[in-house]
Amino acid sequence: MAPDTTDLPPAGPLLAAVVANRSGDIYELDGYAAVGMAAGLYRPLPAADTRPMPHGSELMRLPDRQPVVYNLQTRSLEVLAEDPFAPGEPIFPVAVFNSPGYVVTRISAFEDTAETTPLPLFSYGAVGWHQNGFQSAVRRVDAEPRQDLRQMPMEKILAGVRRMQKRMPKNRLRQHLEHCALTYGCPAGKNFFLGRYEAPLPTSRHCNARCRGCISLQARSGIHASQDRITFTPTPAEIAEIALTHIERVKHAVVSFGQGCEGDPLFAADVIQPAIARIRKQTARGTINMNTNASRPDILAALFDAGLDSIRVSLNSFRPAAYKAYFRPRDYQFTDVIRSIETALTRHRFVAINYLNCPGVTDTPEELAAITRFIKQYPVHMIQWRNLNFDPRQYWRIMSDTAPAGPPLGVTRLLKTLRHRFPDLRHGYFNPPRETWPRGDRTVLA
Repeated sequence: MAPDTTDLPPAGPLLAAVVANRSGDIYELDGYAAVGMAAGLYRPLPAADTRPMPHGSELMRLPDRQPVVYNLQTRSLEVLAEDPFAPGEPIFPVAVFNSPGYVVTRISAFEDTAETTPLPLFSYGAVGWHQNGFQSAVRRVDAEPRQDLRQMPMEKILAGVRRMQKRMPKNRLRQHLEHCALTYGCPAGKNFFLGRYEAPLPTSRHCNARCRGCISLQARSGIHASQDRITFTPTPAEIAEIALTHIERVKHAVVSFGQGCEGDPLFAADVIQPAIARIRKQTARGTINMNTNASRPDILAALFDAGLDSIRVSLNSFRPAAYKAYFRPRDYQFTDVIRSIETALTRHRFVAINYLNCPGVTDTPEELAAITRFIKQYPVHMIQWRNLNFDPRQYWRIMSDTAPAGPPLGVTRLLKTLRHRFPDLRHGYFNPPRETWPRGDRTVLA
């Protein structure tokens, strides 16, 4: 039996549970409803709180784990080690890695076993079957099709690659983006070759954080990085060539330092600053953005002086203890991150928070109180809701040891509360071009 829950099943139809067999086949489990979890809270999934699984999402079998399901006959939660209709046959939980633009509201419900090892760096949303299709426990936060795979036909990507090979044959950054787009399937890399939306400018080989979920560098963690980190530092000329090419081709173009295939771009400021100057010497168009941990406010201020337009600051929490437990910063403090945000706001730059969401942590009363205090004092422009790519049970254990919190309120309720308290705060997923930014200044309160 799974842990007891006081969160009773709601009225209305529930999603049917889906599980996987040892071969990876996914099927509906008759007589059982799907369950989502957030920290220690289990809840059967009502169809009304879910939506059809977004296009491009991927279903995953979770090895060495047992699914938690809701028995419709006994009206109780159960942990299943084997298929109740095929005794002796093991079954496994199923989760969904949802497409960009959707924030997870519940995690796929499962229990660890003695053989459990850390899950790869994905998010593990709850999923079930309803009527004629899979349903995800998500809320849509950004409708822009920037990373919709249906708009990224491979023949057009390859044509774009060939054009850029001819245009800038010796540019090493172009070669790196080609590898990202074709080998790793990076949507940002694809968009550069398609000539649309936002182009990546990976630059830095180093970082001063040891993020537990770093997708480009894992050292002795038992977790494999999902891609390699950039192995060279491009020159200002190489960076500017990529950026200017994108800006001249794309209306309302965005170019961004700080990608998943690099460290933190503040560690490459010696090449980024002259690159920005080169770009701005030739054009005032386009948005130059930086995705960063914002650990070096003085360096960031110099980049603003050079022409950096906006920053997106990564946080898993607005509580210092929770932030430290996940980012494990070296040579900087949470107060440095806050000082960088304050610097950006006082210089009238656009500030977004790359908020790493995990139900059971993000939606707790303590976290809501912390984000409320923060936005009142530092009125950032946007929250970008990103699903945390990390083993959820391991994450909850880490957070409960370092930053304990009360029962979750629910991600949907969290979103509604923030929209009510801060009606001018923008919610989304992607870095917006400056043509869409709100007019007027954001004032930092003393």
